[in-house]
Amino acid sequence: MDETAAAACIDLYWIPLGAGGNGYVRLNGRLYETVKARFEGRRPLALYHTALVVEVPDGRFVIECAWPSPDDDVAGRGVVLEGPVWGRRLARIRPFRYEVRRWRDGIIPDLAHAVGGPQAVGRDPGQAERLLELVPAVPALVWGRDERGTGEMWNSNSVISWLLASAGAPVRGLHPPEGGRAPGWQAGVAVAAAGHQG
Repeated sequence: MDETAAAACIDLYWIPLGAGGNGYVRLNGRLYETVKARFEGRRPLALYHTALVVEVPDGRFVIECAWPSPDDDVAGRGVVLEGPVWGRRLARIRPFRYEVRRWRDGIIPDLAHAVGGPQAVGRDPGQAERLLELVPAVPALVWGRDERGTGEMWNSNSVISWLLASAGAPVRGLHPPEGGRAPGWQAGVAVAAAGHQG
């Protein structure tokens, strides 16, 4: 067996929104989904947040998009990009900024709550390295808005799906656990596709 190939992996995690005791996020997610479901004439579904763990010969990296930025220690969390929440002018204030992390040996606090454990997306070393290289190039679109006209707001799931799609991973075959949905996922796929076409 090729030891180099064995040392590379891209694992996707589906984490229930607000898992790990974040009551504020969980409550707001339920309110959002209740309104959205009523508007669309369907039953509310469980909402999921996504994150990646990427292993390459050089080490293990956590890839996650989080909001809000908790403090100024961005280097300590492997932050490579910050983006605006709700509006670009608001982003001058830390609570209105999200951060994209490429954190070597990092942690995802609510990873233990991921449904179904890790979902293997790829084992190709070149693809895994490419994904890591792409993290600083994530479009810093406004969280909670649909600036590119994809039909979905941009959020943490958009960042993860954009990275996977841009790295060449089979994103169209990836779905949240049964009975759930991941708002923003298709926005990332669409923006990545538009970028490749451009």
